[in-house]
Amino acid sequence: MEIHEILESLKEGKISVSNAKKLLSLYSIEKIEGFAKIDINRRKRRGIPEVIFAETKELKEIKEIAKKTLEKTDSVVVSRLKKQDRAKILAFAKQLKVRAKTGKNSSSILLVKKQPKFHGGMVGIITAGTSDIGIAEESRLMCESMNCKCITSYDVGVAGIQRIFPVLKEMIDVDCIIVAAGMEGALATLVSTLVDIPVIGIPTSVGYGYGEKGIAALASMLQSCSLGLSVVNIDNGIAAGAIAANIANRAVRKNN
Repeated sequence: MEIHEILESLKEGKISVSNAKKLLSLYSIEKIEGFAKIDINRRKRRGIPEVIFAETKELKEIKEIAKKTLEKTDSVVVSRLKKQDRAKILAFAKQLKVRAKTGKNSSSILLVKKQPKFHGGMVGIITAGTSDIGIAEESRLMCESMNCKCITSYDVGVAGIQRIFPVLKEMIDVDCIIVAAGMEGALATLVSTLVDIPVIGIPTSVGYGYGEKGIAALASMLQSCSLGLSVVNIDNGIAAGAIAANIANRAVRKNN
């Protein structure tokens, strides 16, 4: 249960004050063999699940953190998993009898005890090119872990600008849009000038020579003259997904 659900249940008399107090505990930390401390109540407090940054961790550490997290919560996102560890984590998910949701070209995996129910908001996810899809899929997994439904449309960048207009018509009812773009990152600015929806830009590390590795895209998005565009760090699909899902879920709660 998330915080608003706990409070509503308490108000309706479905749970006791002591149970509500237990669920709302803010400082429940789970220690793992002296190398990790899991914030197991982050989901209840902020609506965001635990995320394991796997790029710098050994496989054994990833497994131990994932297992302990899933003992206490319903889901965990494993981000930036090394290629050689991907199949092993998928096999580990089967061993734990949990679902593993993956994304195309993505190094992230969502582990869940049961199929997520999309009772949250709706997020649109767009990429400029096919090289940006892996980062966009990282955002999608993060949004779905937070119960948001996603509408995706990939490879609609400014190199063929006419492609974006029918896509935006399909996304007229979403609560937030994520735009992943490399090179000069122009698509994020373009999208944010055309919609009255919050837009989050992800500069991706796609590009040539001067300004490569996402530097040009990041600078371009940060210097955008379009109001309403927010920007996360280079290739940070996890943060973009978390922010977009929080915006979308809050919009749903306010409308109910």
